Amino acid sequence: MIMRWMVALVIALGTVILVAPGAGAAESVGMTVTVNGQDIATASPTNPVRLDPHTPARVKVNLDNDTASPVTVAAVDLSGHVLGLTFFSYHTAVGLTVAPGQTQALDFELDLSGLDGQATGLINGTVTVTGGDGAVIAETATVTDVRGSLVSVYGLFGLALAILTALAVLDAALGIARRRLHENRWRRATRMLTPGIGIGLVLAFTLSATRVWVPTLDRWLLLAGGFAAGFFLLGYLTPTPDTGEDLDEDFGDELDEDEDVMDEGERTGRIGEDPTDRFSSSTPAPVRPPDTRPFTDRPTP
Repeated sequence: MIMRWMVALVIALGTVILVAPGAGAAESVGMTVTVNGQDIATASPTNPVRLDPHTPARVKVNLDNDTASPVTVAAVDLSGHVLGLTFFSYHTAVGLTVAPGQTQALDFELDLSGLDGQATGLINGTVTVTGGDGAVIAETATVTDVRGSLVSVYGLFGLALAILTALAVLDAALGIARRRLHENRWRRATRMLTPGIGIGLVLAFTLSATRVWVPTLDRWLLLAGGFAAGFFLLGYLTPTPDTGEDLDEDFGDELDEDEDVMDEGERTGRIGEDPTDRFSSSTPAPVRPPDTRPFTDRPTP
């Protein structure tokens, strides 16, 4: 079951990379965004956009319409994504029309009080401007430093990964210690894939939560794939369990135990010290054997 979850997660990651659509923003509409005075386009892991749930964020959006028709802006979205999953999202409805060849600005305050229970650490963010039909007008990617809590959706996601990985590692360790791995090398190697993938994913989450790096898809796959390959090789090179000798030894031990039990039963069934001395002088007369002394030794009446 654990292995199925891990493999399904890796397949999902690959699917996200293969089918993720490119930005649908119109190239003729330019956009610059600042959050608390910082240009989000220049944000990096060493200089991320700080999002504090205890402090509102001041957002300013400038749109340049270089098209021949007016552009109507319906909403501005600020969101954070990890592994193709959205862990926080803020939707602000606006009503703005930018005439052809004109520049318009939006200035509003964003309440981040609910961010504490959604995510924490370095997370890829995106500011998206959409039209009335939901189509993307412009989009800018950034790096956010979310000052949330570990007891959040993202934190629980990492905790679930850690628990599944711990179970997978324990299962593999017990299999090696008890020599219960499959005799086929490929089967053993496949079984060791699960803990390898899990360790890579947990490491990537930990580096993100501790603000060491941004958890991009390529980094997640690099760590998960690297550890998976290492553990696969470890499982393949693990010595083949000699199950035949183990069974013979176990069978021999059982026979020795049975013989010990039989000997003990025989010893407890004897009354005298001599194996042939099964009767004593205190044995009642009715059950005593007849006297076998020679007839000539008996007194004449």
